[in-house]
Amino acid sequence: MKRIKFHDRKKEIKEIMNILDTEPSLITFIYGPINSGKTTMISHLIEQLPEDYAPFYINLRGRFITDYEDFLNVLFEIDEKGVVDNVTEYARSMLNDLGTVSGIPIPVNLFEQIFEKKDKSKDMFKYIEQFFTEISKNRVPVLIIDELQVIGDLKIDGLLIYKLFNFFIRLTKELHLCHIFAVSSDSLFIEQVYSEAMLQGRSRHLLVDDFNKVDTMDFLNKHNFSDKEKELTWNCCGGKPICLVELANAKMNGKDIESEAKMLVKIRTSQILSIFDEISLGKVEHSEKDIIEEFKNFEKEEIIQYARVNERKIFLVGRNVLFIDPVQRTIKPQSKLNLLAIREVINSE
Repeated sequence: MKRIKFHDRKKEIKEIMNILDTEPSLITFIYGPINSGKTTMISHLIEQLPEDYAPFYINLRGRFITDYEDFLNVLFEIDEKGVVDNVTEYARSMLNDLGTVSGIPIPVNLFEQIFEKKDKSKDMFKYIEQFFTEISKNRVPVLIIDELQVIGDLKIDGLLIYKLFNFFIRLTKELHLCHIFAVSSDSLFIEQVYSEAMLQGRSRHLLVDDFNKVDTMDFLNKHNFSDKEKELTWNCCGGKPICLVELANAKMNGKDIESEAKMLVKIRTSQILSIFDEISLGKVEHSEKDIIEEFKNFEKEEIIQYARVNERKIFLVGRNVLFIDPVQRTIKPQSKLNLLAIREVINSE
C-alpha cells in the first residue's frame, strides 16, 4: 500500500522539545486550523521521544462523553490482570514495560474503587498524582490530551474542564511533576481558554499552522510535482497538509493535478453555498447579507485583525469556514480552499 510519509515539522518539534527539556511549569495548548497536522505531528514526536520520557496519549476525537463513566473509560487504560492496592507498587511494576499508552494505566480493582466513589474527581486526581509521582523518579511523565474541547461543556458537579485545569496547574506549576499538552483544532474553545483568568501565567499557546510555501514546495518536490503542478497546488491548497496529501495521492495514481485541484475548489464552494440553503430554510438565524458581509473581509485580504468577535464570525468559525487565532487576534479562512471558495461565492453575487 502506498503511504505518504510524515513531512518534517522541525520548527514546532524543536519548540516542543525545548519545553520538554525544562522543568514542567506551564500547561501547553497546541492549536491550529483543522487538518493542519497537529495529531500527526504529536504522534511522530511521541515515536521519537528518548526513553527518559513516559508519554501518555489520550485522544478524545469521536468519543461520546456524557458522564464520569465515559470520561474515566477514556482517561484510564484498565489493566484487567492487575489487582494491586498500592499505587506506588503498581507504578514501579509498570516502569520496565511502559511504552506509549492510550490512557493512564490502572489496575481494575482501583478503577472500580474510583468509579464507586461519590466524589470521583478527587480520587481520580489523587491516583494520577501518585502514579506520576512514582513514574517521575525514573522518567518524565508527559500527558497529552487531544481534542480536549470534547469535554468543554460537560457538567458533572460543575464544569469538568475547570476541575481538569486546576489539576493540570497542580501537576505543572505547583508540583513540576508532569508536562501537559492539550491539543485542539476548535479555535472557539482556544479563544475561550486563552481569555480564562485561572490560566493566566499558567499556560502557553503553540500554533501549528498549515505549511509555509518553502515547506510546501519541499513536500511537493519529494513527490515529483512539476513546476506547473507545484504552483497549481499552492494556489489551490496553500500548505494544508490533508489537501497536499490528497493531491500527492492523485499524482501517484496518474491523475491530472489541475483537474483535481479545480474539483477540490468546486466541492468546497458547494459546501459553503449550502449555508445559504440553510438560511433559506430557516435553519440559520443569520441572513445571507450578513454572511456575505463577513466574506467580503477576505475579498482582497487573506487574514484580518479583529477587535471583537461578533456572532456571525463565531458562526462561521463553528462551521469550519474561518479560523480565529486569539493569541495574534486574527481571523482567516480555515484553508486556501476556503479562501478561494469564499471569493467564488462573493463573485457569484
